[in-house]
Amino acid sequence: MKRKTARELIAESFRELADRKSIDKITVQEIVENCGYSSATFYRCFADKYDLIAWDHTRGVAEIMDRIDGVSYTWQNTLLDGARSFYEQREYLVNLFQHTAGQDSFIRHMTEINENALKKHILSLNEGRGLDKNEEMYLHVYCLGTVLMTCEWLMGKHDLTPEQVARIYEGSLPQALKRHLYKE
Repeated sequence: MKRKTARELIAESFRELADRKSIDKITVQEIVENCGYSSATFYRCFADKYDLIAWDHTRGVAEIMDRIDGVSYTWQNTLLDGARSFYEQREYLVNLFQHTAGQDSFIRHMTEINENALKKHILSLNEGRGLDKNEEMYLHVYCLGTVLMTCEWLMGKHDLTPEQVARIYEGSLPQALKRHLYKE
């Protein structure tokens, strides 16, 4: 049996508090009191609560991306599982979208995290060969667009199922990136 790490327990504590409270109102002291750790333990794990949020989202994205094998779990499966995961977490994510701003904006962090995860996956498929400048920009625009569309969807602007959202993610993927992701 794998025991949860301090990071995982602190993240769970934060999510529990986020179920009841606006993200911007949650303090580090509340997070550690909720899980029985000290502030020192928190700061050994994270720089601040926004670092915690970014770590937690990065971990979730990596769990989905790491499943891709090109045979039984494809890029399309990744998009669908990502959309389903976002939908299941929609109340938490809406709290993040609405109550983080500026440098600590979750939308900014989510875009960067998704972009890095997708770039890492493409590099693994290309045996380490990077993307050219145009492909880098396509990747950035794609991630910005899908994150903003996800935000609008979760906040109720678009009445779509996770399956429909996954098809939109797939359909909006630039051709320059498709050649990397669909050569599996």
